Amino acid sequence: MSHSISRRVFLGTAATAATCSLLRTDSSAGAQSATETGFFTLAQRNSRWWFIAPEGEPFFSIGLNHIDPSPLRYEANGDLWERKYGNSIQQWLKESVAPDLRGWGFNSVGWTQEVVTRGLTNHRHSRAFTFEEYQWLGLPYCHQLPFADFHQWDAEVRHPDLSSPEFAQWCDYVAREYCARMKDDSKLIGYFYIDCPTWIHTRDENTWKGPLFDPTRLETEAGRKTLFDLATQYYRITHDAIRRYDKNHLILGDRYEAARPVADEVVEAAMPYVDVLSFQHFSTPEKVSENLDHWYRKTGKPVLLADHAVSIKQPDGGQRHNGEAYAETLRRLRELEGCVGYHLCGAYLCNECRRRGLRDASEQPDDAALSAITAANREAAEWMR
Repeated sequence: MSHSISRRVFLGTAATAATCSLLRTDSSAGAQSATETGFFTLAQRNSRWWFIAPEGEPFFSIGLNHIDPSPLRYEANGDLWERKYGNSIQQWLKESVAPDLRGWGFNSVGWTQEVVTRGLTNHRHSRAFTFEEYQWLGLPYCHQLPFADFHQWDAEVRHPDLSSPEFAQWCDYVAREYCARMKDDSKLIGYFYIDCPTWIHTRDENTWKGPLFDPTRLETEAGRKTLFDLATQYYRITHDAIRRYDKNHLILGDRYEAARPVADEVVEAAMPYVDVLSFQHFSTPEKVSENLDHWYRKTGKPVLLADHAVSIKQPDGGQRHNGEAYAETLRRLRELEGCVGYHLCGAYLCNECRRRGLRDASEQPDDAALSAITAANREAAEWMR
């Protein structure tokens, strides 16, 4: 018998997951439990999964990813950054970003880091927000914990030894550095890990190091068990590091790349140690919703579309957001009883690497896209009520 997620052992891991996570399955008790904790939790109400806000209200996370002020400092912008914001990120977040996101109908922030270089030997992102910057922004947020770097875009860092004592020590440091400071913040939804981990796949940037686990080994029972055990160790160590310093917040885990192979053994191993299954998927609204529903039906775990966009290519090689496709994606996700949110792959400001944003580098808005995005977000806000 193959070692896959469809085995009866999966039911055992799903049951175990309830003891490790912050799930609330009693629809009548969800609001009371959330109010008592003062933090974001999860609950199933009338068969539908929701994030539950600290006040006890259902919350479907409509987030924006990739928020970086550095495009404002391009040479072509002159003294815009200093003149308008006084060289203050606090002022920029309070006077520009927060009002924009609220005005456009976003109710949260996803992954804040923005891609700044793309190449076969150098593919990097801006730094993550600090605790103080999240406070200045004043919106519910998710934070990515840098436990490891086997992201599918990473071109430089070799794979970690998940069995080494140094990996466990590093995870403890990461949790001390971030979770210990964020543990009492009611605005924090939860923690992400890796952006599209290369458990069994690679891209051009990282073929030199290969995947973390050789996918040909999955052809045997022994190989499948080895991957399951390896992934279990990874998710247990990261989970336990967080829970030593923060027992309050959700664990959103890795953002799996839905367009590449996702090993059943990895997802099965994650089940007891994460609260949500998170995915990146750049495809049509129909395919995205079908994939998320597939994973929800297969696992029973709430799912989050953590990074997605549909773009319209421009003659100059740049891109614009397809607002109508965004609205259709959001509509379809609202129909999925297991989906708890949709985070748009921005960026907030268009830089010269991604070449797509809701505002350009001089802060001019993409009015056509924003009109459709705002209307869809406001409709969703009414639906949440």
